[in-house]
Amino acid sequence: MYTFLVILILIASILLVLSVLAQSPKSGMAANFGASNQVMGVRQTANFLEKATWYLAIGIVVLSLLATVAMSSHKKANAPAGDAVIEQIMNTSDDAAVMPNQVEVPAEVVE
Repeated sequence: MYTFLVILILIASILLVLSVLAQSPKSGMAANFGASNQVMGVRQTANFLEKATWYLAIGIVVLSLLATVAMSSHKKANAPAGDAVIEQIMNTSDDAAVMPNQVEVPAEVVE
């Protein structure tokens, strides 16, 4: 599920980049010369690209949230036995709780 959502996010991201690049700029110097672009349905194409951009951006946000939820459930299902080790360490007494990289120093050496 998580992998499927990540693939959908990648596809939506590529489509979003393409829809943004296909749009004509609405301000600046190019806007003065763009009056001729409003002939024969180009306005409808611009409206479609603008709506597609918004829908893709919203879709990426929603898919990202769903992927986050799927990732947390995916990690719980594939969690290693680390939790059992932590519980075992917590249940042992203080005398036996020596970390593997630590050495117990006898009391006579420490003054």
